[in-house]
Amino acid sequence: MSEKRNLSIKEKIGYALGDTAANIAWRTIGPFLPIFYTDVFGLEAAAVAVLLLVIRLGDGITDLIMGNIADRTKTKWGKFRPWLLWTALPFGVALVLQFTTPDLSLTGKLIWAYGTSIFYTLAYTANNVPYSALMGVMTSNVKERTILSSYRFFGAYLGGIIATIGVISLVDFLGNGNENIGYQYTMYILAFILASFSLVTFYTTRERVKPVVTDKNNLEEDYKDLIGNKPWLILLFIGFVFVTYNIIKQSSAMYYFSHYVNNEQNIFGDIIQWGGKNGLAGVYILSLLVISMISTVFAPALTKFFGKVKLFIISILFSAAAAAAMYWLEPNQIYSIFTFGIISEFGAGLMPILFFAMLGDAADYSEYKNGRRATGLIFSAGTFSMKFGGGVAGAITLGVLNWYNYDGKAVTKTAEMLEGIKLNMSVIPATFVLIGIVALLVYPLTSKKMKEIEIELEKKRSKD
Repeated sequence: MSEKRNLSIKEKIGYALGDTAANIAWRTIGPFLPIFYTDVFGLEAAAVAVLLLVIRLGDGITDLIMGNIADRTKTKWGKFRPWLLWTALPFGVALVLQFTTPDLSLTGKLIWAYGTSIFYTLAYTANNVPYSALMGVMTSNVKERTILSSYRFFGAYLGGIIATIGVISLVDFLGNGNENIGYQYTMYILAFILASFSLVTFYTTRERVKPVVTDKNNLEEDYKDLIGNKPWLILLFIGFVFVTYNIIKQSSAMYYFSHYVNNEQNIFGDIIQWGGKNGLAGVYILSLLVISMISTVFAPALTKFFGKVKLFIISILFSAAAAAAMYWLEPNQIYSIFTFGIISEFGAGLMPILFFAMLGDAADYSEYKNGRRATGLIFSAGTFSMKFGGGVAGAITLGVLNWYNYDGKAVTKTAEMLEGIKLNMSVIPATFVLIGIVALLVYPLTSKKMKEIEIELEKKRSKD
């Protein structure tokens, strides 16, 4: 069977559901874990900021290790697919434990938070690094990989919708006023869906791309090739930038709507009542996920017209401008808040699609330049960027709140506290993401260059 063939719809959907699984966890952790820790679990914002940063810094090492482990895995199912089977259950359990509140002292709770966070990140790494790398070996067709990346992130945003609806609608219902119980029971349901979808991906996908046969196969050479892979190094930075940007916006939304926006206006009528005090925030997050899903439909055509690099730059400018504009919106301007948020999210929704397609290009470049293809190691940049960026984003978000004397349990919100919430929702993430443009301007893998690489690799592989 040709490795360049077009993938079936069934396989594309099956692959996409793997990121639905991952994003049920990711989109639960990103927007809801910080406010769960500060307003429900009972930790101080500064302590949570340090926790998120420390966990993510250490997590980057495990991503690289997992990339190497995956590259060296040999089973009848391939290198990467079996990890989806092996990690489905641990991944679900890890999500539940993150939102479990034990009856402990404040110190005990902090230890629990660190322990469960470490377990969660290890489970996520063992699942998502091989999952991301799988895209690089399902087909060698560059255009088909971009289409597959669009399917993937349609599934990812679907996972976000499932997570958001689950948390917003079920926490109050299942907890009957007890948010500690509500969060834990909600995670039971989400974890079951997560594990099931991970198994679907395992059973519906196949690995086809075989690297050029070489006698060199050692860890030192893999890392040497990686450090010398300029496109990969640039992508590592770009991934960190856009993920940090997105997570700051996502985690800030719950604080923004809980404490800044006039929720009592209820301009959406009964639609927000299902979510209790977080109903309007839920509608906002869902609207962003829907527009992100729509962006996946347009991504292949826009990529064909602009090229990946130029489209990435346009997406950053477009999204950052709309996000920054939200700083000047008043709490009663809800229509404008939704409008600018949706505009910003369309550009933000394109970024991960382009990023993971470009990682596949970086893997091709490594094989083209060095005659070696450490796909898992290269794609570990994706999960490293997501988790390290997520940690930095959480630290920035909570650090700013702490600087502005945030108190989630205060009845009266001070002007100082609201200023910090506004900055987190607008200017801070917008300013941060703009530095990604500098890196993109020196990214070397143009559409023309990738066509040359694709042709050359096809010739080499046909000789093996």
